[in-house]
Amino acid sequence: MTVEVSSDFRKKAKSAIFAIILFIIVYILLFLSAIALTVGCITAGIFLIIAKPMFLTLMLGVGLASLGVLISYFLIKFLFKKHVNDRSYLTEITRNQEPQLFQMIDEIVKEAGTDFPKKVYLAYDVNASVFYDSSFWSMFLPIKKNLIIGIGLVNACTKQELKAILAHEFGHFSQRSMKVGSYVYNVNQIIFNLVNDDESYKNTIQSWANASGYFAIFAGLAIKITQGIQWILNKMYSFVNIRHMALSREMEFHADEVSANIAGSLALEESLLRLDLADNSYNNVLNFYENKIKENKASKNIYKEQSYVMGFLAKESDLENKNDLPVVKLEEAGLFNKSKLVIENQWASHPSTEDRVVRLRQLNIQKNADNQPAKFLFKNFEETEEKLTTKLFSNVQYESEKSNLEFDHFKEEFEANYNKDTFDKIFNNYYDNKNPDKFDIENSSPTNENLSFDELYGKEKIEIAYNLIALQNDKSTIEAISKKELDIKTFDYDGTKYKASDAKKLIPTLENEIKTLEKEVTENDINIYHYFLNLAKTQNLESDFKKTYSDFAECDATYENQFQLYVDLSNAFGFVSVTTPFDQIAKNFKNNIPLEAKLKDALKIILKNPLLENEISEENRKDLDYYANYTMIYFSHNEYFDKNLQQLFFAINSYQYYIARNYFLLKKKLLDEMSSLEKNKKHAEVSSF
Repeated sequence: MTVEVSSDFRKKAKSAIFAIILFIIVYILLFLSAIALTVGCITAGIFLIIAKPMFLTLMLGVGLASLGVLISYFLIKFLFKKHVNDRSYLTEITRNQEPQLFQMIDEIVKEAGTDFPKKVYLAYDVNASVFYDSSFWSMFLPIKKNLIIGIGLVNACTKQELKAILAHEFGHFSQRSMKVGSYVYNVNQIIFNLVNDDESYKNTIQSWANASGYFAIFAGLAIKITQGIQWILNKMYSFVNIRHMALSREMEFHADEVSANIAGSLALEESLLRLDLADNSYNNVLNFYENKIKENKASKNIYKEQSYVMGFLAKESDLENKNDLPVVKLEEAGLFNKSKLVIENQWASHPSTEDRVVRLRQLNIQKNADNQPAKFLFKNFEETEEKLTTKLFSNVQYESEKSNLEFDHFKEEFEANYNKDTFDKIFNNYYDNKNPDKFDIENSSPTNENLSFDELYGKEKIEIAYNLIALQNDKSTIEAISKKELDIKTFDYDGTKYKASDAKKLIPTLENEIKTLEKEVTENDINIYHYFLNLAKTQNLESDFKKTYSDFAECDATYENQFQLYVDLSNAFGFVSVTTPFDQIAKNFKNNIPLEAKLKDALKIILKNPLLENEISEENRKDLDYYANYTMIYFSHNEYFDKNLQQLFFAINSYQYYIARNYFLLKKKLLDEMSSLEKNKKHAEVSSF
């Protein structure tokens, strides 16, 4: 099987190779300069010692010679550096253990025209990848790759889909033309290590400096010079990396085409669209058990729970089911991403799922599909799941002996937590990323009193709301570009390419669009308010509804100031994490007393808030109450009191969490009342027939 690379791939490969050649030229010039400096330093050192033999000239001569050697060593240290991947989280499997899985891999590597992986590993997550240990010499010597298969991925796809995903991974190394991309990747990693990985070099210099005060002078000078070299290399690395990222994007498209030729376009498309849901479900389970650490609870099979959560979330989102797995459609995957901004210099190694699906549909390669669950490739998948779950939880530190939570209990608690922390789906996700808009409640008038609930929360209104969010985010990013907070040269907006210098000119256009959409969203929210106010009147709940709406509006109006206190506190006590003179530390704590008093007053209000009564654990309430009512000393006799500092930062972080939690709970209370009013109305309409 041969898959030709695109013209874009060739163009970007040439650009990446040009950048690497330019880097090499700059590097050689730096290296030759370092060699010349080394020879000069050694010659000068020897001359100094010979000219006047004595202890002082001996030490200065040796120190001067070491200066050149240290600089040269900095530029060649990567030759001896080997990057070894962490395998502690991986579980190796063999052909004897899983013959069906290995048979599938045999088929893939044969069709792709590549080598069988050196080793095959299982990991915990929803992913598949190929990796290898690399060094400078791996640019010239052949390296066998290792394959990682996440059990969370196997748990969320069919055999055909798993084949498509693995074929994509091997597609990166299958075609002769792809070796260019592989070579660029290797060189890119070497450059990164050369520029950034200098911990061992610093330790070498520090050891040399500690040997003598004379040597310390030259060691300090060597650091200054290598910092200058590093600055040059950093600039060159950025130049190379931008082109590598652009090439990586084309490599992904090419690997997708290899995959489609082996397993079909549809298998890869459907697995790609489901990955976010599968990953989100897996992380939901992890987060659930993170909150169970204090209760010493673990899972017997986290993947069984992942499957349940995936099905639960799919049902909540009204997704279709196919082959006992949720089907995520392209329009559903991109429903809430309305951004028109594309920054080429910030391309990830993977293009967007939407772009990949469009390319796969254009290919439209059809293959006979085996749609049995991928877990059937394993001899005993449940046993494998349980073994990896046990290994995963072995990394968790429990206060006492842990016990496994029963699956039925997990389901009950997960659903209860989900319903507690999400808004009713009746609103079609309208409020998931926005809040009821700000307006004068008492003096507002609806623009249309005849709109139905379905019209107020229809697709058109959802589109407007999320277009506004995207515009606001795009405007913030473009403002950052105009202020040079983002170091880029060009970007695309709404299909048009702009230079970074043109960003400022684009902002007024976005502001006008934002104003138009803000007006539409506010008008809709006013109509929504009056719609529910009328429902509340007919159900004799007007005063309750008005109070709940006012409580949220008041919280919304004051939240920014409340959050600013958290920002001020974080900034004010930031000096604790950096080296600060003793006298300045004492002054800082004294100057922060009024700010800390505001924190204590705010915490006292939080502890009395009935809405947060069940949100604050008994232990946290005790700690916060103690902090709020007692004066603590954080620094004395040139020493920090770590226990008291921990209490301070716990209080600051708790304050931020609980003001955000209070905001969410007030919003949820309002939306729950609105949902109840609508459901009561529908129930009354049904009862009247």
